[in-house]
Amino acid sequence: MKKSNFFPFFLILFVFFFNELLAEEKREFLSLKNIEVNLRLGPSKEYPAILLFKKKYLPVQILDKFETWRKIKDFNNNSGWIHISQLSNKKTAINNKKYSILYTKDTIYSKPVARLEVGRLVLIEKCKVNWCKIKSSEFKGWVIKEFLWGITK
Repeated sequence: MKKSNFFPFFLILFVFFFNELLAEEKREFLSLKNIEVNLRLGPSKEYPAILLFKKKYLPVQILDKFETWRKIKDFNNNSGWIHISQLSNKKTAINNKKYSILYTKDTIYSKPVARLEVGRLVLIEKCKVNWCKIKSSEFKGWVIKEFLWGITK
């Protein structure tokens, strides 16, 4: 390949790769509205249910849209289609770090409140750049944002 032909090829490849990274970062998260929600093979009730979610407010990542259906991915990488009537804007996340510590303030130097196990569902009250204020069962506090799956970074 000539040097003059290499640069445009490299530039196109770089832009494509960078766009894919940005698209992944900007994907929206929603949560399940009901206690039982069917995950379907395609965007219609005509498609079979491939999984039954049994956890209200479970966070899901929106991958694609088709009319009133959303293709989603969950914490365990299960993917399929859900009707928008089954989705909520309630901000939730799942702890993805072994033994994350919940603190009283948004600093590791504040008092520890609790330890969160991997897979723990938490409700998000608000987030700052590196921290999120969460509620889980009877505990409230701050956790490092990068330890949560379901929050746009």
